[in-house]
Amino acid sequence: MERKEVFDQVASIVADHFDIDKVKITEDLNLRTDLKADSIDFVEFMLELEDTFGSTIDDDEAEKLNTIGEVVDYIVAHQNEDN
Repeated sequence: MERKEVFDQVASIVADHFDIDKVKITEDLNLRTDLKADSIDFVEFMLELEDTFGSTIDDDEAEKLNTIGEVVDYIVAHQNEDN
């Protein structure tokens, strides 16, 4: 899957999960500070990403993901590992 496709899907998930307008979602958007995601929001978001992309995001790795761009990069880099 191309990076742009991954970004678009992640942006859609963020828009739905955090009730934010999709046009406001950029690669620099910070999950914790800009979206004010608490730990439960963050875990639910990661689980939704895993379901959508069919891969597992290790808890230690998930903690390092702060921005939408970092999430997209992680998914692109790991998208074929679990298949």
